[in-house]
Amino acid sequence: MSTPQPDSDPLVYPLAERAPQPGQVTEVTDGVWWIRMPMEGRLDHINLWLLRDRDGWTIVDTGLFTTRVQDCWREIFANCLDGKPITRVIATHLHNDHTGLAGWITQQWECDLWMSRSDFYMCKVMAADGPSDVPEDAIRFYRRAGFTEERLTGYRERFGQFGSRISPLPAGFHRIIDGQYLDIDGREWRALIGHGHAPEHVCLHCPELSIFIAGDQVLPRITPNVSVQPSEPNANPLQDWLASCARFRELLPGHLLVLPAHEHIFEGIHERLTALIDWHETGLQKLYDLCAEPKRAVDVFPALFRSPITDWTYFPATGESLAHLHCAQERRMLVAEEDENGVAWWRRA
Repeated sequence: MSTPQPDSDPLVYPLAERAPQPGQVTEVTDGVWWIRMPMEGRLDHINLWLLRDRDGWTIVDTGLFTTRVQDCWREIFANCLDGKPITRVIATHLHNDHTGLAGWITQQWECDLWMSRSDFYMCKVMAADGPSDVPEDAIRFYRRAGFTEERLTGYRERFGQFGSRISPLPAGFHRIIDGQYLDIDGREWRALIGHGHAPEHVCLHCPELSIFIAGDQVLPRITPNVSVQPSEPNANPLQDWLASCARFRELLPGHLLVLPAHEHIFEGIHERLTALIDWHETGLQKLYDLCAEPKRAVDVFPALFRSPITDWTYFPATGESLAHLHCAQERRMLVAEEDENGVAWWRRA
């Protein structure tokens, strides 16, 4: 994830001092509770949401499939549900910090999983990949981006790990589509589908409460990773994501309490969406300037990221660099030429 840090932050963080500890909940407003589950690495938490729902509770996102997160959920089940069951689990999108315990919770409570269709099936496919299933065309994809043989070995070694943090998903699900209205505790929540970070990322807007559950689609201080993946090597997810940001800015009122999947609850969604669009547009211009001399995808990190790229962030940084390169190519700013080794070199059109 790239990290835009404006000189002055236009956002307001009304509940910054009330972030819950793992296994506890914080009330956001009537019928909405904030849960925070632990993760490993620089991004050390995920925000989840517990919604009162008539005769039970709806959970939005679940955290990773780890013993620690399961234990935290058990504490919440025992102490925070007022004796009522979980009646629905909503996963905003396919990534395993959002879907990791969806199967476990729906099985425990015999309730349905609600997701978008594309994300449900892609999650199923990715979770089924094992360490021995490395596709040769994925190796060619990363070699074309400029990976060394050492980096390719690292890719082979980490392949198939996605599913290790996801409990088995149910066989079926309840589909969420763009514009759909969900009745949660007698209130209407409208589903808005964003693209780019995930195929069909579900966000939820409740006009009555002036709340927007944003998942990873809109984060307050970091940008969602928008990457090209080997499964769709010619995609242009950045243009999809920019279009989603612009569409959300038109559809949503400015005075909302935004509930993101990471960092803090905030106000100022129009300002944030504008800043995110501007950040990537500036990145595209920097990319154009950098490619006055031909560059590989792994050479353009300085144009797009302020933080140092580590072994852990090298793969998502490469995917995001390709997303920017493909967007610039579609805008006819850049062209790519392959050398005799199958490596793509990008230069100004």
